[in-house]
Amino acid sequence: QVQLVESGGGFVQAGDSLTLSCAASGRTFIGLGWFRQAPGKEREFVAAISWSGGGTNYAVSVKGRFTISRDNAKNTVYLQMNNLKPEDTAVYYCAATPRGWGSDDWIYDYWGQGTQVTVSS
Repeated sequence: QVQLVESGGGFVQAGDSLTLSCAASGRTFIGLGWFRQAPGKEREFVAAISWSGGGTNYAVSVKGRFTISRDNAKNTVYLQMNNLKPEDTAVYYCAATPRGWGSDDWIYDYWGQGTQVTVSS
C-alpha cells in the first residue's frame, strides 16, 4: 500500500505564504518532488529533493521563493511557498520515486491527489 497525501493548500492573497506537506506511506522513497497544474495547462515541475536533502532543484519561476524540504523520519516532504503570486495558482501534486530524484515527471512512480492553491491579486 503506497499512498501520498497532500495538505496545506488554500486561498491566499499575493505576497502571502503557504506551506504544503505530503505524507508518504507504504515504503521509503529516495526522491520526492512537487509538481503543479493550472487549468488548461500541462503539469509542470516545481521542486525536487534528494534523499539526504542535500540535493534540490527548482523551477525558475519559483526559485528564491519556494523551499523544498523533507523529514525522513516522518516520510514527509514539504514545500514552503513565500511571496505567492497569482500565477502560482494551481493544483499542487507531490510525487515520489524509489530511485534517484529530479525534475522529470516520468521518473516518479507515485503521485498524490493534489491540493489546490489559489492566489488572488
